[in-house]
Amino acid sequence: MNLFELLHTCFRNIFRNRMRSLLTSLGIIIGVGSVIVMVAVGEGAQRSIEARIAAMGTNLIQVMPRRMMMMRMGSGQTAGAFSRPNRITKSDERKIREESSYAQAVSGISQRSQTVAAGDTSWSTTVMGVEPEYLIIRDWNVSEGFFFDDEDVSRRNQVAVLGATVAAQLFAEIPEAEIPGRRIRIGSNQFTVTGILVKKGAGGGGNDQDDVIMVPLDTALTRLTNSRNLNSIAISVAGKSYMEAAQRETTLILREAHKLRPSDTADFEIFNMADMIDMASETSRSLTTLLAAIAGVSLIVGGIGIMNIMLVSVTERTREIGIRMSVGARKGDILLQFLSEAIILSLMGGLIGILLAFVICRVLTLTGIPTAINPLIVAAAAAFAALVGIGFGYYPARKAASLYPIDALRYE
Repeated sequence: MNLFELLHTCFRNIFRNRMRSLLTSLGIIIGVGSVIVMVAVGEGAQRSIEARIAAMGTNLIQVMPRRMMMMRMGSGQTAGAFSRPNRITKSDERKIREESSYAQAVSGISQRSQTVAAGDTSWSTTVMGVEPEYLIIRDWNVSEGFFFDDEDVSRRNQVAVLGATVAAQLFAEIPEAEIPGRRIRIGSNQFTVTGILVKKGAGGGGNDQDDVIMVPLDTALTRLTNSRNLNSIAISVAGKSYMEAAQRETTLILREAHKLRPSDTADFEIFNMADMIDMASETSRSLTTLLAAIAGVSLIVGGIGIMNIMLVSVTERTREIGIRMSVGARKGDILLQFLSEAIILSLMGGLIGILLAFVICRVLTLTGIPTAINPLIVAAAAAFAALVGIGFGYYPARKAASLYPIDALRYE
């Protein structure tokens, strides 16, 4: 039997019972579609998380004070614990800037929530005191106007750069190009707007990164917080491969600055954004693999359905098998025919499942759920569908090929 005759016979037998063939393939359709959709949703979520964290700076190291638990004794009372914040200062930031061999840009950060106003409009937002290099660290730019410079920091000028959300709230009726030069009030202090930041969107924790106002660091310390202490220090490292070395070096610099002995616990914490991205990606990959494995169970169920229907088909077509054998068909021909039917049923289900998965992913994307279809997963799902057809179709095909022609012809 040549290939054309084989395929013609297989498709004729499959389409002879269209509804039964469709129901037989349903398990494969659901299995393949579920695997592709689950993996696409998982990879879409992973990419979204990575993009949000990367928006904060991929080669970013953050230094923050560590909260330490101190013991306090009350008169006639048991000991109690309270937290005392350690301090990160501008001198720490200056020492890192001068001594670090891996830092590409360094900026101290002082931030707190403030109510800001422009005319009769007010808005509660985060006001950050930073240095000009903060834009390099965060890979940020201004869309209108300009960012303040080192002279503004040293002179403690009362200038401010608005995030897109704050600009929209305070100056809703004014075009962005006309906002620079206008005055706003932060607390009791008047500031002049010099620029508007490019819109960034949601950050790693889902917070709005554009709901922020940036002012010169020294201005924030003297005018807004009245403190010499920083909330954190942001460091941009030259490359991702230097992150661990830069983290170790920063630890040594700060331990020296704080005069800590080798046995002392560090009074600061260092966070590595690259590690956060890797951790988030690993968690997302594990969840995606689990979901894909659960969805893959339906492929096995679909294979069992194919085996069941093929066994029924062998029983129904016993006389046909006997007639074909009596006119010269070999056992190999019978085996190949029934195995081919099982594979075709499985592949048809796989193709329908792939098309269904693409439609579902498109709908999810339109509704705001990120998806990312991996071509390798699509190919693997199709290949697995074919393997299911071979694995679960072989036994019925072999049973058909093992029939004796005389017994098959006598079968009623």
